[in-house]
Amino acid sequence: MANDVPKAARLRPSAPRGVGPAVIIGSALEWFDFYLYASMAALVFGDVFFPGGDPAAATMAAVATFAVGFLARPLGGVVFGALGDRIGRKRVLSLTFLLMGVSSAGIGLLPTYEAVGIAAPILLVVLRLLQGLGAGAEFGGAIAVAYEHAAPGRRGRQGAWPALGVNLGLLLSSLTVAALTSTDKEFLNGFGWRIPFLLSFALIGVGVWVRRRLPETPEFEAVVRTGHRRAPLRELVRGNWRALLVVMVITIGYNGVSYIFKTFSLAYLTNYRDVPANVGALGISIASFFAIITVPIAGRLADRLSAKAVVLTGGVATVALAFPFFWLLDTGNPWLIWTGLVCATGIVVPAMLAAQGAFLAQQFPAEVRSSGLGTGREVGGAFAGGLAPLAALALVQSTPGHGSWAVSLLFVAGGLFIVLGTHHDQSRRRNRARAEAPVAVS
Repeated sequence: MANDVPKAARLRPSAPRGVGPAVIIGSALEWFDFYLYASMAALVFGDVFFPGGDPAAATMAAVATFAVGFLARPLGGVVFGALGDRIGRKRVLSLTFLLMGVSSAGIGLLPTYEAVGIAAPILLVVLRLLQGLGAGAEFGGAIAVAYEHAAPGRRGRQGAWPALGVNLGLLLSSLTVAALTSTDKEFLNGFGWRIPFLLSFALIGVGVWVRRRLPETPEFEAVVRTGHRRAPLRELVRGNWRALLVVMVITIGYNGVSYIFKTFSLAYLTNYRDVPANVGALGISIASFFAIITVPIAGRLADRLSAKAVVLTGGVATVALAFPFFWLLDTGNPWLIWTGLVCATGIVVPAMLAAQGAFLAQQFPAEVRSSGLGTGREVGGAFAGGLAPLAALALVQSTPGHGSWAVSLLFVAGGLFIVLGTHHDQSRRRNRARAEAPVAVS
């Protein structure tokens, strides 16, 4: 691995000051907005932005707008990922943060269906598409920055920084949702849901300031010096297509199970098991607290064992949880529901996400790393993350007694995708090829 790392990076014991906060805070602010939308789509937007009548149909339509954002994410991942390899990781992360922050804040200003009719869901979809464009490059870009600033023995823990930011954002967002759902429904569906979106205006300035202070990575600077910035997407497809497939397969599995755990479970509990909305929201908050503890532990395990081992274990654990997770939710007992959510979204999912930082980044050389992460994660993730919650809702709706066994099979499929992806790890193959061709420059 040392052959493709600049000497200065190999000798540095830790990332420069300011990299950790920039990665963590930026990811936290972005994913606060992103998960907030997912929660409001499941709980509120059906009543606010769609015609009344059938509550289940309105919820399906609202969750579909969540899926729409995933249509834009591949475009964001491809375009901004390539820009990251052309103009630098730092500039792209600042741009994507601004794009997502403004679109998220704008959602808080939208008129309702009652006020403007069909224009309301149309405007919601437009802003959701812009939000998806910004989110499309965020996590992959943050992984590249954290990974490339790390010394080889710290890549697992520093590659986990974006995952820590994600879960901090998830905790803050879920606490916000729990607080809002504890109020009366009239306030929540009236002005209450708008408050956290409007707060994004204040968060935009903080995020842009933090990201602008972010130093560029030594590996990208080495690529600039050697002039290897020509057509990164072409180089990605021609020379790194196996690594691209590995990232896509793992992301399909991971995003599918992650978004079902985090977003579908809220709609499932409230719409099909008559569990108060604040029970599920509080469960996600508790699980997020556990995730903040899990992520750094998983990052250290990735350094001590291997990132591949941690991701593989998470895939196996997902399969093991597929049916017990819904058994716990179906009890209706808050404590058992929270236990299921903690096991899934507090331990298994964040451990996989933390280790993915190092595992996915090491699949690519520096000159196409941003393109590979952005394209692989978002093309794969758009398919699973956007459609999985919608498919899960449709399966439960069409199953007699609204049973969950078909959704459990989706979890099994997702876990098997993760296992398959880790089995085809390309990092050793890439390092072996570099050793056989020492004149190659990255």
